Amino acid sequence: MSPDFRSRAFLLAHIQHTMSFYEPRCVDPSGGFFHFYKDDGTVYDRHTRHLVSSTRFVFNHAMAFRQFGRAQDLQRVRHGLAFLREVHRNPATGGYAWQLQWKDRRKTVDDGTNHCYGLAFVLLAQAHALHAGVVEARAELAQTFALMEQRFWEPAHGLYADEANEDWSVLSPYRGQNANMHACEALIAAFEASGEVHYLYRAETLARHITVRQANLMGGLVWEHYRADWSVDPEYNRDDKTNIFRPWGFQPGHLTEWAKLLLNLERHQSHLQGSADWMLPVARHFFDTAMARAWDAEHGGLFYGFGPDGVVCDSDKYFWVQAESLA
Repeated sequence: MSPDFRSRAFLLAHIQHTMSFYEPRCVDPSGGFFHFYKDDGTVYDRHTRHLVSSTRFVFNHAMAFRQFGRAQDLQRVRHGLAFLREVHRNPATGGYAWQLQWKDRRKTVDDGTNHCYGLAFVLLAQAHALHAGVVEARAELAQTFALMEQRFWEPAHGLYADEANEDWSVLSPYRGQNANMHACEALIAAFEASGEVHYLYRAETLARHITVRQANLMGGLVWEHYRADWSVDPEYNRDDKTNIFRPWGFQPGHLTEWAKLLLNLERHQSHLQGSADWMLPVARHFFDTAMARAWDAEHGGLFYGFGPDGVVCDSDKYFWVQAESLA
């Protein structure tokens, strides 16, 4: 029987099934969560910790607690937040290690690069922890937002820069929409959890600048890569189309993700600084274009990327593209 993605009962059962894979084995009692599993559930790397995965465990358990009310999930939210605060975070710089090794309760940093993308996921984790009732996450949420504003915000462009070295002394000239998209997502969540409207205002600014101003530079669709002045960089990673974080071309999954975020923003239109009238038309344009350009009519699902000429440049299928489009 085919899955019914419009069925609430099916979706809740699928969530519980997915969570049940991790629940018996995901917690590292010494700190954080294990990140690497074989299909049978065996943990094959007990020490490597990536910032995005560390934050997503917090997000997952916060959402699970709000839906199912299990005390165990709330405990894991606190467990994961502690690892972000005490291990990933560098108290000397305020930054968060992108990847580290955790062994015998000691960390070795593999990559201390500061990514705005990573901070967006930290902000998302803290927002959902607060929404789940972890009241101390409010202060951490404010701290992370202040760090993003201090280190990455560029007032002249109304967007966040992308990457800095470990001690913040060098800011990369690369600019990308992806970090700003995930920052928008996290800021909406921060507003919904805290009720503090300045988070929503910043999300609104990011959304308008990426999905309208920057999109207009490329015929009304969101390009991924830019130079330091936020001019389009059409050559960045042209020969690396499958790059997991910075792929070349238009990304159907990001177009549908922006469609979702614009609708989420529109839901809060009474609190926005400006009119929300533009959000639904842009969201519809993004979603319809992604489906028209990237849908696989033979096998189903969305391809990974297409070029400015509208031709698919990467015909692989990635889980997150389908998931964001369903969401």
